Amino acid sequence: MGQNSALMNWMQYGAARSVASLLGLFSIQGNLDTARNIGSVLYKIDKKHRNRALENLRASFPEKPESELNYIAERSMQHFIELVMDVLYTTRFIHTGTWHQYGYMLNMSESLRILLKNKGAIVLTGHYGNWEILGYTLATMGFETYSVARPIDNPHIDTWLLGVRERKGQTILSKRGVTTTAQDVLEKKGVIGFIADQNAGPKGMFVPFFNRLASTYKTIGLLAINYNVPVIIGYARRKGGRLYYELGVQDVIYPEDWLAVKERGEDELRYVTTRYTKAIEDFVRADPTQYLWIHRRWKSRPKDEVPGSVKGVG
Repeated sequence: MGQNSALMNWMQYGAARSVASLLGLFSIQGNLDTARNIGSVLYKIDKKHRNRALENLRASFPEKPESELNYIAERSMQHFIELVMDVLYTTRFIHTGTWHQYGYMLNMSESLRILLKNKGAIVLTGHYGNWEILGYTLATMGFETYSVARPIDNPHIDTWLLGVRERKGQTILSKRGVTTTAQDVLEKKGVIGFIADQNAGPKGMFVPFFNRLASTYKTIGLLAINYNVPVIIGYARRKGGRLYYELGVQDVIYPEDWLAVKERGEDELRYVTTRYTKAIEDFVRADPTQYLWIHRRWKSRPKDEVPGSVKGVG
């Protein structure tokens, strides 16, 4: 790293910490209101990401009028800025005695029983709602969890935010110097979390997601099958425009589910990958304004894809 790059990283870090300190002088609700205003401004001036969001929305919701797609795209941009505010306030407000004041659980009883068995599990979500708060809340409740995440390019900001995310016991495996792997966690019957809607490139498995095939990592399905652990697909959906979330489970995939598929002579890896991707789509459809539509989910395309087709969908 050059001297100029190192200096720029320190300047960015200093600016981020200064802004965070300034925001701490105001209420969380006031900052969320400000975040929505900033999101609206960005939506108007950031033509590149506005057009990308609208392109993705038009393909995903061809039945919706343009006015509604514009509304969803703008709210999505607002929500992304709101998420930044949430991260800064999470450790200040959410702890063992207060987490229930900032959210409620829906359809989570069976999943909690799975976690309490201490026999290993994979927990998935997408770039939706507050994906950070899921693992943090589980850690607050006493569940030791590990999450796989991409490091932030600026190492100082990365270390700072990792401290925020790990303060209650959640371990982020992107941390520089960490030697623990997902395999290590599952071998010890632990819980590993993934954000499972990343574009996996040309070598990924292409499965249906919002009317189009999307390249999806095979790793998650392979880990579940090899370690014989259930896959829990959950979400954290903001409610009422404030720091308050519905923490829900959309689906649970059990080993017996893919074993039944295998016995029929079908591909169990494709089954697991397709099913959890469908679960992510289902909770996004419930409120699409909270999905990161600027995300390049459909960037990679199958080699044999015919333009305009949706091979494998339907």
